This record gives sequence, C-alpha cells and structure tokens, in this order.
Amino acid sequence: MTTQFKTKGASQTLFIVLIAVCCGATLTPLHAQGPGAAKARTQYQVSDLPGLGGTSNGGNSINDQTWVSGYARLPDRNRHAALWRNSLLTDLFTLGGPNSSVTWGVKNTAGIIVGISQTADPEPLGEAWSSAAFYSTPNNVGYINLGFVWENNQMRGLPNFPGGDNGFATGANNLGQVVGWAETGVHDPTCCCTQVLQFLPAVWDLGSGDQIRDLPLISGDSSGAATAINDNGQIVGISGICDQAVGRHTAKHPVLWENGTVTDIYPNAPAPWWNTPTAINQRGDVVGFAGDPAFVEGDVVHAFMWTREDGIRNLKPLPHRTPQHVDSEAYGINEARQVVGVSCDADQIDCRAVIWDHGNTPTDLNDLKAPGYSAVLASAKDINNNGEITGRAADPNTGVLTAYLAVPVSQ
Repeated sequence: MTTQFKTKGASQTLFIVLIAVCCGATLTPLHAQGPGAAKARTQYQVSDLPGLGGTSNGGNSINDQTWVSGYARLPDRNRHAALWRNSLLTDLFTLGGPNSSVTWGVKNTAGIIVGISQTADPEPLGEAWSSAAFYSTPNNVGYINLGFVWENNQMRGLPNFPGGDNGFATGANNLGQVVGWAETGVHDPTCCCTQVLQFLPAVWDLGSGDQIRDLPLISGDSSGAATAINDNGQIVGISGICDQAVGRHTAKHPVLWENGTVTDIYPNAPAPWWNTPTAINQRGDVVGFAGDPAFVEGDVVHAFMWTREDGIRNLKPLPHRTPQHVDSEAYGINEARQVVGVSCDADQIDCRAVIWDHGNTPTDLNDLKAPGYSAVLASAKDINNNGEITGRAADPNTGVLTAYLAVPVSQ
C-alpha cells in the first residue's frame, strides 16, 4: 500500500497510501509541545496537475522551488517520470524501456531529479526487482532497471555495483550526492520470490562521474537500501535480508547513516519487518512507518517520527472514521516539523491524506481544502518548507487518479 519498501504490489486499491500535510507549524521543540498548545488552521487551495493522457498520475516529491515530480501514465498504461513546474508538465521519458518514475522525495533544489527507469535490455535472471510495485501492467517486469539522474533536460542511468543488473535512486541533496540501492553480483541465499542478487544501500557522487559506493549494514544483515539524504550528508534507509527486494524483511532495521557509521533508530520496533524511514529534514528529524506484529505481510503499519532529543514518537491514524482507520504512514517532513502521510482502514479501501503537526493529532487534509475542489485527497507524498503539498487525488465519480498541488492560502 505504500511506495517502494512497503508496497503490496499490483493488488493495491485505488487509494494507495500517500502523504498529507500538517497545519501552521512552528519551530517549538517537540518535547515542549503540550496537549493544549494552540494550533493555527491552514486552508489549502488544491489544483490538479496535467497528465499524459492516462488515468493515473501521482505527485511524489516537492522541493522548495515548487517543483513537483512523480509519474504520469500514458494511454497505453505505461508510465513516465514527470516533472511539473508552474503546473506545466515535462515528460522525463525513460532509459529506453516502457516505464520510469520518481517515487520518493528528491528535495534537491539545484535542478536534479532522480528515480527509476526501465532500460530496453531484458532482465537476465527473471527478477521482478523493485519496479514491479511501481509500474503498471503489462510491462511492469521483464526489463533491467537503473536508478536515473535527470538534469539539463536529459536522463542518464546510474551504475550498479560490479556484477549487479538493477538499481534504484531515491533522493538527492544539493551537494551532488544521490542515494538509493543497487545490486551486486552476489547470489544472496536470503533472497526469495523472483529476487536473486544481493543489493546494497548506495551513494552516487555526481561530481566524480557518478561513482558509486556502498553504506554499511547492521551486523548480520545482507541487503539494504537508502531512501533519503539531507544537505548535511545524513542518510536514512533500511537494513535486513534480501527477501523480495521490496521492503518487508529487508526493512528489519530502520537506520541512520552519519559520519561513516550506521545506527538503528528503532531498536525496539514491534515487528522485524516494514520498518522504513522515508524522509529526513535538514535538522535530522526522520519520519517513516513501522511494521505491526499482527500483520506479517505488512497490510497494516504505523507511522513514526524520530528526533534526536525524543527518539521515536508514533503518529496515529485518523480517529472516528467508519470503517475504523488502523494504518498510518508518514512520507514527508519539512523544517517546521510538519509531517504528511496517509491514514487507512485495515483493507486500504478508505485512505485519506493526513498531516501531523509536530507529531500531534492527525488532520484529514480533505477537511482543509478551500471550496471548489471535489476530488478526494487519497494520499500526500511530500511537503516543502513553504507548506505546499503534493500527492494523489481520486475522482469519486470516474475513479481517475490525479497528481495534485495543495498550496496554503490562509491561516
């Protein structure tokens, strides 16, 4: 139900989990927030972003220049990585294969977009790789995938580790560093399903010809992935076993890399699966989601926020919903500690974009829409330092899924 590293694959419902936005945050320290603290109530002007002729588009990243990136589906059901600037769509195309996508919060403001793209080369080992969860059928598998960098109006593929076929890029900072994960040539016995090769958390240095290096894993683990990076070089991601290359048991440990070391930020996580950091701000605050021991396959997870001063804080789903919401996932955080994500019932049929202000009670982003926008904000994937949010909206009449931009217009 979420983006990469907690995806449940093609069987997901229309209302995939995405992120929502919080309202009127200040920089008051998290531990100083009291239950009676006053909250400003922000209203958002929501607008749809144009597509490429298909019926499914999504905004997954927004930077401080209001560049929204994500994907747009074509009429043939393939999807292309997409960039919206001033609400105008740029098709980023692919590395030669049918599909590409920007799936995580990139955050770079220097004109760089990163993501994943299929090449025209057949997948030699029959691996579904991570792409199976992010592309539409019938072409979601069967091709080698590479992490990509798009800059100066051109997409290029990033190298894998020696012997590896597939890669995935998730984030980029303003120092020319890109993070993600990439295969090695090692046949990992902890892999399952269609996955064969080990993959490691990766950092590519764009200033050194896209040179790749790996990041250390938690002792005893064999595979992992980096999901986000800030301008201080702090990186978050996961460490675990190879499994199916889409989170789950690869996400045994949610980790922070800094100063050459790896730290498990949730050592007492309730379950050893789906423990996934999704974003880190410049302060080093981390958000993500963690597994529930009652749901082994990850159908239900719980959002969290981690700060150095307070450790883990659980972010609850929306209360008083019918059916009851039990699932929450956090996907974006800005410097004001506004956190956005999604809240769902156990079957992921009723999902709503939400915002947690400083980790407090969630607010349904749909309750903050300015009049005139009728689609349901089913997910929110990212929030920038202007409080602007992007995600995916669903038309209740047609079922069409649309990327949106939500701009705060009043306090």
